[in-house]
Amino acid sequence: MTASIVGWAHTPFGKFDAETVESLVVRVANEALTDAGISAGDVDEIVLGHFNAGFSQQDFTASLVLQADPQFRFKPATRVENACATGSAAVHQGIRAIQTGSKFVLVVGVEQMTKTPGPEIGRNLLRASYLPEDGDTPGGFAGVFGKIAQAYFQKYGDQSDALALIAAKNHKNGVANPYAQMRKDFGFEFCRAESDKNPFVAGPLKRTDCSLVSDGAAALVLTDSETAKTMGKAVNFRATAHAQDFLPMSKRDILQFEGCTVAWQRALEQAGAKLSDLSFVETHDCFTVAELIEYEAMGLTPRGQGARAIKEGWTLKDGKLPINPSGGLKAKGHPIGATGVSMHVMSAMQLTGQAPEGMQLKNPELAGIFNMGGAAVANYVSLLEPAK
Repeated sequence: MTASIVGWAHTPFGKFDAETVESLVVRVANEALTDAGISAGDVDEIVLGHFNAGFSQQDFTASLVLQADPQFRFKPATRVENACATGSAAVHQGIRAIQTGSKFVLVVGVEQMTKTPGPEIGRNLLRASYLPEDGDTPGGFAGVFGKIAQAYFQKYGDQSDALALIAAKNHKNGVANPYAQMRKDFGFEFCRAESDKNPFVAGPLKRTDCSLVSDGAAALVLTDSETAKTMGKAVNFRATAHAQDFLPMSKRDILQFEGCTVAWQRALEQAGAKLSDLSFVETHDCFTVAELIEYEAMGLTPRGQGARAIKEGWTLKDGKLPINPSGGLKAKGHPIGATGVSMHVMSAMQLTGQAPEGMQLKNPELAGIFNMGGAAVANYVSLLEPAK
């Protein structure tokens, strides 16, 4: 049984002092139901993606979705978590609920990070790494990816130009996305040069190489493909894949992102498709070096040659495989539990021709989504297509 997306909602991402995890959840839950044209009473199951790790004092959050409508009372509600891939973990859990007989499933992803002091944010995010090896890394999780970038530079040469091009591309794309936290086209020169406004953060990574600390939420309504045919709009899951890798980086070649490769291979095989069949990809650019390595891991370029994809314009909005037309995590922001759900919302908008003006691609037919938890530990791929 194929699952379909028939409704969605998305808050802007940013810094929202007046919001709480609860208010964000309630908002997108109600808006997604309205968008799908169903009531809370129609929902059979609820899945909440919420990382937390110390960002919220309220740590038992599955039932917060029930605050949106009294009709949610006594519905099954479960919180799922898989580091920065928490949102996609929730989506994939919702698909399994559809496959086992639920008619409508509400999936919500949420995080509120900006109320947490800066040093504490770093410690919270570092919990997505293997603490016995990486727990003392300067710069927190940015420091982990700084070490990855440094190792990549040592093996394949200085990639500072490629990283700046990726950052500039995603910031330029984000200008057209009203949900993005950072809607400013910084340009290559600003992203490339060290400055007071763009200092080095960890290793060769500058501020423009790092995704934003964010608040926000997104939601989807899922149903089976037959029911979807009777709805106002529908986007089908053509394939999904999840590959979990070792947590310690010492047990794998961290420059390979092998779990990413496996997840892409499984999803493409399941779909009977090739990478060249994709119209665009929303990929997990928590740091620009992650997007660079993901080019290679998905098979866009050979190992060590990811820079070609950005330098030759392949991944621009008018390139042969647009990557992150939404602006990605780099411009859109990265509220951990919401990110994977956001990627699915952005892709569904594109495939139904409902993306914001300037962000909408021309007649996209097949979308790829890659959402990653930790340093290529939790690897989720979804392939989406408009319902025929």
